[in-house]
Amino acid sequence: MPVVNVALPVPLARTFDYLLPANAAPAVGGRVRVPFGQRQAIGIVTAIREHSDVALDKLKPISEVLDDRSLFSDSLWRILNWAIGYYHYPAGEVLFHALPILLRQGKPAEMAPLWQWFATEQGRSTLPDSLKRAPKQQQALAALLRGPVYRHQVGELLLTDPALQALRAKGLCDLRPQAVEASDWRPGFGVNGERLRLNTEQATAVGAIRSEDDRFTAWLLAGVTGSGKTEVYLTVLENILAKGQQALVLVPEIGLTPQTIARFRERFNAPVEVLHSGLNDSERLAVWLKARRGECAIVIGTRSALFTPFARLGIIVIDEEHDSSYKQHEGWRYHARDLAVFRAREENIPIVLGTATPSLETLYNVQQKKYRRLTLAKRAGSARPAGQHLLDMKGLPLTHGLSTPLLDKMHAHLQAGNQVMLFLNRRGFAPALLCHECGWIAECQRCDHYYTLHQHQRQLHCHHCDSQRPLPHQCPQCGSTQLVAVGLGTEQLEAALTPLFPDVPVTRIDRDTTARKGALEDYLAQVQRSGARILIGTQMLAKGHHFPDVTLVSLLDVDGALFSGDFRAAERFAQLYTQVAGRAGRAGKQGEVLLQTHHPEHSLLQTLLHHGYMDFANQTLEERRQAGLPPFTSHILFRADDHDNRQAGLFLDQLRQLLDASPLRDNALWIMGPIPALAPKRGGRFRWQLLLSHPSRPQLQRLVAASLPLISTLTQARKVKWSLDVDPLDG
Repeated sequence: MPVVNVALPVPLARTFDYLLPANAAPAVGGRVRVPFGQRQAIGIVTAIREHSDVALDKLKPISEVLDDRSLFSDSLWRILNWAIGYYHYPAGEVLFHALPILLRQGKPAEMAPLWQWFATEQGRSTLPDSLKRAPKQQQALAALLRGPVYRHQVGELLLTDPALQALRAKGLCDLRPQAVEASDWRPGFGVNGERLRLNTEQATAVGAIRSEDDRFTAWLLAGVTGSGKTEVYLTVLENILAKGQQALVLVPEIGLTPQTIARFRERFNAPVEVLHSGLNDSERLAVWLKARRGECAIVIGTRSALFTPFARLGIIVIDEEHDSSYKQHEGWRYHARDLAVFRAREENIPIVLGTATPSLETLYNVQQKKYRRLTLAKRAGSARPAGQHLLDMKGLPLTHGLSTPLLDKMHAHLQAGNQVMLFLNRRGFAPALLCHECGWIAECQRCDHYYTLHQHQRQLHCHHCDSQRPLPHQCPQCGSTQLVAVGLGTEQLEAALTPLFPDVPVTRIDRDTTARKGALEDYLAQVQRSGARILIGTQMLAKGHHFPDVTLVSLLDVDGALFSGDFRAAERFAQLYTQVAGRAGRAGKQGEVLLQTHHPEHSLLQTLLHHGYMDFANQTLEERRQAGLPPFTSHILFRADDHDNRQAGLFLDQLRQLLDASPLRDNALWIMGPIPALAPKRGGRFRWQLLLSHPSRPQLQRLVAASLPLISTLTQARKVKWSLDVDPLDG
């Protein structure tokens, strides 16, 4: 009897063997229902073999075959199996991560049928006039005699369900399922409206990508903010869609780019689907099925949209490729950008990585001739580069974080009818609450971090573990009622600006104000109405938005980012500064950027101000090369946490000894730790880490792959929660 290997969504790095009953025909990549312990579980078939390492009398048979064909295309199956090995993560959890939730629960991988009311033979021989005493039934029968009525049309035709059910009870009508036929958008495909005229740089970029759009090429589209990268994407996609192929567009966070989505839908006479966290499970499955059946032309989504199956995928576009949200930070810690490049290679299609601030890894790949670079150095249309200035805050009086020179600039820009954007990457009212009498500070005991004060909600909120507590009326330590907010948050800044600029509308855009569905779109619509306005926001405002009337942008409190223990902090700050500055002067109006700092002489600020992001990036790449840091070396980070701050460190120390004793260890391997993580406590657990660094990625992968099966033999392994992160972005 054949044996089936089944991957189950459990945190174990193995598959499970089951017997294949007679007449059952599962597919590799398809789902089966199997007995697992005391319950039935959904699994994915990974192989069908003639024998098992387990005695056949110990194996249970499969309970049910759910799919007669694979849920994954051949290329997607290869990608996911490669990722299981590269990220050293359990096969079942990786494969199930790539499926919509309803498929993980065992729902059919097909469009739900549409139900249709129709007149039975008895109904067709009945005159509606015979139902005069029941006018609603008479109306319903008359409608059915004209033709079947889909269930979703009942209300539109002013019919009622009780009337139809009454007719059904009399045998005059019934319900039947109708399979949904796949719709084909290709015959009616077209481009709507007038295209924007491309400048020379845009046209050159489009021509280069089009010349090789039938094979794998990785393109870096490096364009300054406002240079028209989206227009390049749209023009390239015209050609792809005209050939009947589909496109996948990845964006960092779907809520940040309603303008981009609207532009795609306005441009093409073809179905554009969006995958994001706001969809319910049924809507997600519907998009997955439409893409698989070839019914949609474009799918726009966040990182997990990468695993959408397509009938005819022709190109992948990754917008803001540098953004850290493409990296999954919990569970399976994959990087969607890197896997997207791998998928493009497997599918033999082009991929376009677009950004104004390329990641150092991407620039390194350009240097290694793995990627090809296209540059957009000029702003589109008549937009000119914004003037950039540092404002030395030392000794200046501040009003809620705003210096007098900045307030004067704001008045001047607002009086001219323009808009001002204030960037403060700290939501809430204040980052700390302090007792003026004894110095007590409200601190989250589970994280050893200060609570953030949210004045409007009268709450203290930990932004690390998400715990909340009511705002206290008095100090729990000394009983004083003299509790004061310390520091500045976006909520406080909004409250302070209203009396300073009484006639100017203030719009605050952060996670607190945009939590309600549709709120972000409402705020962006307000901003687009032009006229004097002040925008306050966190980094949500830095990405992808086009504000034609913003002429002054100011970054209020960024000095903390200049001094960090994380070697990537300078790169992240440079990207954020460049992106925020790029919101100013985008539509022909002269823009101005003002950065308030106590350290105007800092070399990072001077480089960005006088030479720009690319000079900073090249300089930092050279520093990384000399220091032996990524992308010139490969990192794998082991994390462990516990409740008592003892077991995690001991476990990682045992792991270090295990790695040191490995026959695959060589002198090029550098091990750092065990040491406490950069955030050493979170959610009541103490966090430790062990970092492995090696100039050869394959050699490091071999060492870790050989060592992982031995970890379960360590005495501390069962006393801690541990994980590993390949190519980590944070500590």
